[in-house]
Amino acid sequence: MRKLEVKKSRAERGYRARAPHFRIHTSDFALCFAFVSKRLADLLSRGNAVRMAALNEEHVRDSLRAVKYPGFTRDIVSFGLVRDIRIDGADVYIQLVVTTGEPKVAEQIRDDSLRVVQAVPGVASVNVKVDVQAAAPAGDIGPAKIEGVRHIIAVASGKGGVGKSTVAANLALSLAKDGYRTGLCDCDIYGPSIALMFGGNERPMADDENRIIPVERYGVALMSMGFLLDDGSPAILRGPMVTRYTQQFLRQVVWGKLDYLILDLPPGTGDIQLTIVQTVALSGAVIVTTPQEVALIDARKAVAMFAKTNVPVLGIVENMSYFLCPGDGKRYDIFGTGGGSREAARLQVPLLGEVPIEPLVRQAGDIGRPVVASHPASAAAGVFREIAKKVSACC
Repeated sequence: MRKLEVKKSRAERGYRARAPHFRIHTSDFALCFAFVSKRLADLLSRGNAVRMAALNEEHVRDSLRAVKYPGFTRDIVSFGLVRDIRIDGADVYIQLVVTTGEPKVAEQIRDDSLRVVQAVPGVASVNVKVDVQAAAPAGDIGPAKIEGVRHIIAVASGKGGVGKSTVAANLALSLAKDGYRTGLCDCDIYGPSIALMFGGNERPMADDENRIIPVERYGVALMSMGFLLDDGSPAILRGPMVTRYTQQFLRQVVWGKLDYLILDLPPGTGDIQLTIVQTVALSGAVIVTTPQEVALIDARKAVAMFAKTNVPVLGIVENMSYFLCPGDGKRYDIFGTGGGSREAARLQVPLLGEVPIEPLVRQAGDIGRPVVASHPASAAAGVFREIAKKVSACC
């Protein structure tokens, strides 16, 4: 009996000893939980304060690099459209300058800018002001000179694939090597190739007046849609927008003082060609063809277009005229012979040159070093230099 009572007494004492201990543990846990919760709240509050304090112009500008100009893969910051950024606490004010005749372009840029800046940590409100500067109407200004440019020469062809851009690139480079201040504008918005042919990876910048600063390679000032697009990205633009961009390339580029500005026109006789001949005071045109009749038919259409708009044709260049075998030097007239000379005689204009087929010409264009620069002693480079001398003698 006594042992049983002792055991019960110990059980009771153990139970009573543990009960207060359990109540103390619960109380400590509650206090600890409250303390940790307060510390977390303080840390979160401080984190928000740090993020707000860290908000600056550079953060906002970096976020705007995600906004692409409609129809391009290039952002509005690199285009020079961001004129001003001001920050007042958590409120952000942005001023953009856009030159366009399309209200939807300005609206899209504004909406996209609002969206990306509002996502920046610490930003409470965003105010985006877009200053729209109207582009000059394509058909209202009439043929006019480009400021600072003495002579403007169009290089054209009736059809694609005859090597027009190759001729334009090497003509411009040859004129520069002859000591003339020369520029080259790639007017083929849909299929630009001048950027590749000159190996330019630079992005044109804008000055304080929102004018485009051209890229310079081998002493030639360059402007091309290829500088504004990523590799493989198409220019998805309707006809009116294309003509406006063409005018911007011509009128809103800081060409400076030039003796010659060469225009590499797209093939055919479409909107871009008509816009240029109707609005730009051309000194003359160079027609590029190959010897076969199928190319000459379209070349005649290009000549007729210039004749109707009173633009003098300076002459014809017969590209891919013949092939000289490297092994024995024998000449092969792959595309026929004499087509360019006969057409020049019929039109009573000079035959400026017959450019031979040389693998070097293709290789030089692909690596971004035109053959006049990379292989000046080659037969093709010699012909291009002679063509440049004849062109400069005409104007």
